[in-house]
Amino acid sequence: MVYNGFEVFRSEGLKFLTGFDWIDALPDEGLPASYGIGAMLYGTLVIGLLAVIFGVPVAVGTALFLSYYAPEWLKKPMVLIIDVMAAIPSVVFGLWGYFILMPHAEYWAKLIHKYLGFIPIFDMPANAFSRSPFIAGLVLAIMIIPIVTSISREVFAQTPLDRIQAAYALGATKWAMIKAVVFPYGSGGVIGGAMLGLGRALGETVAVYTVLNLVYDIRIEILLSAGGSVASMIVNKFGEADAVELKALMAAGFVLFLVTLFVNFLANIIINRTARKG
Repeated sequence: MVYNGFEVFRSEGLKFLTGFDWIDALPDEGLPASYGIGAMLYGTLVIGLLAVIFGVPVAVGTALFLSYYAPEWLKKPMVLIIDVMAAIPSVVFGLWGYFILMPHAEYWAKLIHKYLGFIPIFDMPANAFSRSPFIAGLVLAIMIIPIVTSISREVFAQTPLDRIQAAYALGATKWAMIKAVVFPYGSGGVIGGAMLGLGRALGETVAVYTVLNLVYDIRIEILLSAGGSVASMIVNKFGEADAVELKALMAAGFVLFLVTLFVNFLANIIINRTARKG
């Protein structure tokens, strides 16, 4: 990707990361090509953060339920379901999001706009609620729940037993013990798991492409049918790209690779430190 995208990095410079235009060359009109992924980087981060906001609380709650509340007859099938969810291809999530989730999510978005429209991110300049970053974030949230749940369960299982027994000996209820012992001990691991989930959300392609309209512009309205991500832009442009545009897509892929690599590297550091503390 570096070899193929080097020419684009050299010609576009920093504008490749900050520009909002993706324009092919027009030799007949004497206009050169101009490539910038600034809007797509912004959309990637917004969708990833929405996925974390929606998915992590559900995943942590599921991990707590499986670790301390679920009976054995329910725990084993639930763990199996979560593992199966992690193996489902992203295209299946995308189709499910488009045909099943989107009609319900549009109704939720209308309710949010109705009661919280005074907040800028929930304002709507047009009546277009389908294929929005909000819906894409919901789909990605479902996709990252298995990985965050699995990591959180592993971290919660490493909580020292003597601290748990000491909390019970002092008269703490189960929920009080979780707040006083499990959460402080496992907070770093949960954060690391959330960042690993964010790393997967940042690089997701087909599921986002299916439920999000590609618009080269920065919009703060997450309910509006306009957005994009670097991965969905690549899959949208790849089939019809000429030689020059293909190099630009390679460069965009390399930038996305660096972003996801950094997020996953940071998440692994946090998780490893938490494990050593145990």
